[in-house]
Amino acid sequence: MSLKRVFEPIAIKSVEIPNRIARSAHGTMLTDYGAITNRLIDYHVARARGGVGLTILEAGTVHPSSVISLANMDDTVIDGYKRLMAAVRPHGMRVFQQIWHGGHIYPTLDQSPPWGASTVPNPATGIVPNPMGKAEIEEVIASFAAAARRCREGGIEGIEVHAAHGYLIMQFLSKLTNTRTDEYGGSLDNRMRFLREILHAVRREVDDDYPVGVRAGASLAEGGLDEEELATVVRKLHSENLIDFLDVSYSDYYNFQFVGAMDHPTGYQLPSSTRITAAVEDIPRIVVGRFRTLDEAEQVLRDGVADLVHLTRAHIADPDIVRKTRAGHPEQVRPCIGCNQACWMGTNLGYPIACTVNPAAGSEGTLAEELLVPALHPGHVLVVGGGPGGMEAARTAALKGHRVTLLEASPHLGGQVALARRGPRLHTIGDITQWLEDEITRLGVAVHTNTYVEAGDVLAEKPDYVVVATGALPRDDGRQYENPARPVPGHDRGHVISAVELFANPDRALGKSAVVLDDVGHYEAISAAEYLMTRGLAVTFVTRFPVMGPQVEFVTRVDPALKRFAGQGEFRLLVRSQLQEVAHDSCQVKTNYRKAPETVPADTVVFINAKEPVRSVYDELRDHGFVPGQNLAIIGDARAPRDLQFAITEGHRLVRAMV
Repeated sequence: MSLKRVFEPIAIKSVEIPNRIARSAHGTMLTDYGAITNRLIDYHVARARGGVGLTILEAGTVHPSSVISLANMDDTVIDGYKRLMAAVRPHGMRVFQQIWHGGHIYPTLDQSPPWGASTVPNPATGIVPNPMGKAEIEEVIASFAAAARRCREGGIEGIEVHAAHGYLIMQFLSKLTNTRTDEYGGSLDNRMRFLREILHAVRREVDDDYPVGVRAGASLAEGGLDEEELATVVRKLHSENLIDFLDVSYSDYYNFQFVGAMDHPTGYQLPSSTRITAAVEDIPRIVVGRFRTLDEAEQVLRDGVADLVHLTRAHIADPDIVRKTRAGHPEQVRPCIGCNQACWMGTNLGYPIACTVNPAAGSEGTLAEELLVPALHPGHVLVVGGGPGGMEAARTAALKGHRVTLLEASPHLGGQVALARRGPRLHTIGDITQWLEDEITRLGVAVHTNTYVEAGDVLAEKPDYVVVATGALPRDDGRQYENPARPVPGHDRGHVISAVELFANPDRALGKSAVVLDDVGHYEAISAAEYLMTRGLAVTFVTRFPVMGPQVEFVTRVDPALKRFAGQGEFRLLVRSQLQEVAHDSCQVKTNYRKAPETVPADTVVFINAKEPVRSVYDELRDHGFVPGQNLAIIGDARAPRDLQFAITEGHRLVRAMV
């Protein structure tokens, strides 16, 4: 598709945005107790340099009754805004600030009950909020206004009031959370009074030509704020000249889908958001929905349903999407795979933002590729293993000017990702290995597949540096980690297989029933269970953990999988459980909270425990005088079996530091 609309400028009041590509507000945990840091500035500068037209900074909390990463509660934030704007301004990216109050969803600074519209409990925790009185309402409104003033004084170019996703303003708007009988409850006009008063207060603090907009979105919950009501709200706000732009998302904490993972298609929010954007066609409208390329954004713009498109996680994966695409090289854009592991899950766990596929994300000040310097003494780097970690190691070494050879034992590159992508709804995980393969080819890495090597073969090549990325293999030892001394009797029967064997042999006869034992807690077992169900098997999922997939982001990945299972066939989940024995067509399962073991049908048993690292080449090279960290590195699963993020990160960081 020829790109035209995405590169057209657009004005929001007095602010001209150079193109139609935006980034929605998203938490980073790159602040220091709420204060803007150099690390946060570096993160945004990288995207500004890459060509983004508009960035909306992560939610800035306006009042101590609701705490989040970025604080806009006193004038100390103004200096941080000034430093950030001075850094991004030369690159042309325009910057707005989202101002926010989480209501009963987020905690208070002093651990007192959270504030809310009514006593309706938080849907995630069940905590009952403090229903705000008139004085508290006025206090929060004044806090929004004060936050707007600080934005203006700090050089921020526009304000977005967050009225979506089930936070405080939406709690007033929705009949599910607003049971008030005063002037802030009941009719839609009353329920939108709080938002209207906030917007009036914000407008009094800024000039007439200063952009002020709202983020809005319908609930997916029965009885929640729907598209029809929300369209009425935005029409009224616009008719009263209270909003200059509209940013639309959807869902809330009753049915959380505003950060769709890889099981969601491109543009998955459009059926809802376009019903709202249609209500105000004469102000700029922004949409979001797992868009990854400028081609996808171009189609949305041509359809006329929006005027800007957010590519948020896509820009975490690659800050240079606009620059690379505009230069005619969209194939060089590192793809977001929608795993939500290091961005969404990581920040929710309190870690600084990172990215499974982009090792520099959140650490641009030290790891941006622009900071790579040519090697002082270019040499021959030999990479053993062509999985994602090995390919990233080869790519990094090639970028530094080394001659790089990559040796892979199997007929193809990709490692375990080549198998994982065969799982249902996991095909996009393979996008990153395809990108890595294309990049090492472009950079001139010599790749040899079907090449099994031992330490002697490596020594014969006389490389200057060696990177061991040989991965890991299933143990096939039948051991469960809460009872490691005794392998499960029957674990060596022919119908007991690993997930690797399951996906590597699609023609294998599986029978009618299966047990999936998950002793690890990653997505591997979930994918195996779903694959078996698509093959028509009844599945019993057995895990020692209290929940399914504790190492996976629950809200956007595990819970949607469970909901899919309900419509795919027969599925049973046994938590706090162990296998006691495997028979020829059944398993004995002991569940901690049940007195006696039970017999579960199982024509196939998928036994998933931690894999065994394949590291003999590394150990032998070390014994032959190679020095770890100087001319020898071991990365990814060969170092310790973990997941894709660690493999790629180590492939980049350890090689970057060594060569």
